[in-house]
Amino acid sequence: MTGAPTPKSYLSEAERAEILAEGEVEDLYLEESSAARDAGDMDACWAWLARAEHPAHSLVRLKRRHGASFIRKWGFNDTLARAKYGDDWLEKEYDLYGQITG
Repeated sequence: MTGAPTPKSYLSEAERAEILAEGEVEDLYLEESSAARDAGDMDACWAWLARAEHPAHSLVRLKRRHGASFIRKWGFNDTLARAKYGDDWLEKEYDLYGQITG
């Protein structure tokens, strides 16, 4: 994900600082996503979630459910999927277990 604007935050500065003090930036992304979902802002929810680094199999599941264009639209961090399946991973088809089928 490069150059995307920071999504709207639904956490206070104190909450953000506490999360970062106790964990990692990935934790902040997940908490921000959850707070946005709770506020009914699904655009911010997906935008925060897209910033997190997800396991390759999780991104494959997301691709199967929402399609490659969804992953591209939100700019999901696909570093691990590219490492496991190749740079063209979004163009491939997968079964329920993350195995390439086509």
